Amino acid sequence: MKVISNTSPLCYLLLIDQIDILPQLFGKLIIPEAVCRELSDTGAPEVVRQWFTHPPAWLQIVAVSAVSDAALARLHPGEQDAILLAEQCSADLVLLDEKAARKAARERGLNVTGLLGVLDRAATVGIIENFPRVIARLNATNFRIAPRVLKSLLEKHRK
Repeated sequence: MKVISNTSPLCYLLLIDQIDILPQLFGKLIIPEAVCRELSDTGAPEVVRQWFTHPPAWLQIVAVSAVSDAALARLHPGEQDAILLAEQCSADLVLLDEKAARKAARERGLNVTGLLGVLDRAATVGIIENFPRVIARLNATNFRIAPRVLKSLLEKHRK
């Protein structure tokens, strides 16, 4: 399965100590170079910068060969390149959290999920055993979750 990610899912998975669910779910993860720059930027959380100094073998960094697209200009560079790379690689899935990026990717016919979709999949297949605890950790960050979505996910994975 070819999966491309933007910066946000990686950052938050690192912040909540759940980064290891990515290789368990997808095997490999592909990111564009723009995401590399964002992960190592001085504005990124320290845990993210530290982790990225020695990226794991399951993380593949790929250059985007497509030229920039004016239709994506309103998005952040990592989002733009994740969408372009997903098209370039004929990806099965692209991980994006921002609403505008998700919409742009879907308009291009890409299969999209975000951090919550990844956590949901991991809980569904038993990788995450204590889903409420993981969500509590996520709530301690600045990640925004619609209350109805949060309630629905917690009910789905109530043990």
